[in-house]
Amino acid sequence: MQIFVCVKHVPDSAAHIAIIDNIRIDENITFLLNPYDEHALTEAVRIRELHPGSEVIAVCLGKEDAEKTLRSAMAMGADRGILIKSEKRHDSIETALALKTAIEQDGSPALIFTGKESIDDQGMQTLFRLGALFDFPVATNVVRLDLISDKAIVDTEFSGGAVNTYEMSLPCVIGAGKGLNTPKYPTVRDVMRSRKSPVKTLNLADLNIETPLARMEIVELIPHLQKRKPMEITGNAFETAQKIFHILKHEAKVL
Repeated sequence: MQIFVCVKHVPDSAAHIAIIDNIRIDENITFLLNPYDEHALTEAVRIRELHPGSEVIAVCLGKEDAEKTLRSAMAMGADRGILIKSEKRHDSIETALALKTAIEQDGSPALIFTGKESIDDQGMQTLFRLGALFDFPVATNVVRLDLISDKAIVDTEFSGGAVNTYEMSLPCVIGAGKGLNTPKYPTVRDVMRSRKSPVKTLNLADLNIETPLARMEIVELIPHLQKRKPMEITGNAFETAQKIFHILKHEAKVL
């Protein structure tokens, strides 16, 4: 069984993001493996252990530096990696086409994992576009996965904590949520092993992907500035509770 895990090279959420020319960020910061993809990798490795002879392949579209993310994926248990190298920034349409082509050229997927979203764009579209291109069923924010014969039984979590259960035929695309598992982070030995694991590099231009009819582009990037106004709440415990309730209900409007 070939299990592909689509991973993304994203800026560290703790880094200071500086915007350049209103359409791009200063990339002289730390990049890492998208956190949601860690859950996807952990689940792929679990499935491999349950099905002897299976293989986990991490796939990434990005610049040359994205090989570091593939090495991280292999330290977490992927058997090998595929880097689709491109110096451009790509939307979810182009990304899905590139991932689909590279996966098809490599083999025949029984499962394709992704994180439910990336922490940079938060578009949550690539996995659905990938499923549409392959004509595979897709489930996202998956918090439980069982494989029974040629079926995948998944629990998907919705806002408010609601959980729905779906049965999908294999092959399918799984968008991993945080509740799916607890990632096991690599040891020093895992990191050393990953440096020797094979990474196949493909140039995006060599994949001969047709230019899609639709596309998305960044018009402008604007920093998100949080405006906070400190407020001192005085009074006894009952009065304080009343004031907090009033703020939450009428100002924050979360009640």
